[in-house]
Amino acid sequence: MRKRSFLLSAFGFILTACGAPRSKFKRYNGPQVTDIVVYKGRREMYLMHRNRVLQDYKIDLGFAPVGPKRVEGDGKTPEGLYYIDRRNPNSSFHLSLGISYPNTEDKARAHAMGKRAGGDIFIHGEDKDPEISAKADWTLGCIAVKNHEIEEIYAMVDNGTRILIKA
Repeated sequence: MRKRSFLLSAFGFILTACGAPRSKFKRYNGPQVTDIVVYKGRREMYLMHRNRVLQDYKIDLGFAPVGPKRVEGDGKTPEGLYYIDRRNPNSSFHLSLGISYPNTEDKARAHAMGKRAGGDIFIHGEDKDPEISAKADWTLGCIAVKNHEIEEIYAMVDNGTRILIKA
């Protein structure tokens, strides 16, 4: 019995010394993020509380970033007013927040071209392959940030938050 107690104590000490695994789920107690503003040309994203910048980030975009997204597979990041409409805690890109692309106009525009508008546009973290994430504008049309940044964004931004994506 003594040996077992000693082993359990030693195991507990080792776990404590190594530290518990760091959670990717953070808490946020600050002002509400009322808007997200993205400037594609500057590769910058701002989390806003009304007219005040709460946090800013350098971003990567789709592999063909100039111009608005028109059709599935074009490698462009959308431009316009959208909303954060879903969360993915099990994202292939660490964590992700869904953007409400395509809207009705996006779908109609693509349909008029005989194409699909596409979808699954997110703000997300890094690719599991660090060589991919090290490249500029490596996504298929999403907005990418560092993993520690998406953890912060995920905690700060609620579903329903507006996101304005500008050229």
